[in-house]
Amino acid sequence: MNSKSNKEVLLVKDLFKGFGDNKVLNGFNLSLFEGENLVLMGKSGSGKSVLIKCLVGLMPPDSGSVELLGQDISKLNHSEMNDLRTNVGFLFQGSALYDSMTVRENLEFPLRRHSKKLTEEETDTLVMEALENVGLTHTVDWMPEELSGGMQRRIALARALILKPKIIFYDEPTTGLDPITAKEIILLILKIQEKFKTSSLIITHDVDCARVISNRMLLLLDGINYAEGTFTELSSSNDPKIKAFFK
Repeated sequence: MNSKSNKEVLLVKDLFKGFGDNKVLNGFNLSLFEGENLVLMGKSGSGKSVLIKCLVGLMPPDSGSVELLGQDISKLNHSEMNDLRTNVGFLFQGSALYDSMTVRENLEFPLRRHSKKLTEEETDTLVMEALENVGLTHTVDWMPEELSGGMQRRIALARALILKPKIIFYDEPTTGLDPITAKEIILLILKIQEKFKTSSLIITHDVDCARVISNRMLLLLDGINYAEGTFTELSSSNDPKIKAFFK
């Protein structure tokens, strides 16, 4: 599949980040286009988590630039960066729900933090809408411990969606799930892309996930964008370094 649009919503240029002698990102480049599902694959310790932190302004790169929705994040102050983050949803690897809060309270948290002028009725409408998108309206008053792993991932996705972001970052969305539940999450991500026209950067080790979900793929190796293309193009490569990702 081709990119959905030629409009870039995320542009990373020549990103370098190291810790002492450990050079994690070594001139990394990336473009994410509007409406696209871009899959990033990299081995453990290759710098995927460091990259994500640089992309959302949680960690400054040593050099290079990140443009998020047309804004150079290095030029934004704290308040401006927080405003920009309302346009970015994030699905954490372990779901990262607040154990002491109900499902409703977990979903209300970003609303109360970023949309302080909402009435209780408006907040409730957004919560139920988000739960409807992931098929879990009946769990609104449950505690996280009452949810299965797959349900927790869905609730985390509902929370990522509740501010109607333009971009969603998915960090290993199928990790720790059984094959059937993983497939349900993959199909849900595709449904969300179709319904909301979101642009998504999906970090995964899961080859099946990458095959089904990606419009385009990048391989992070030795701190750079080592290879880029469709799943079919990369999985049929004869380059031994690329083939290693698809075993």
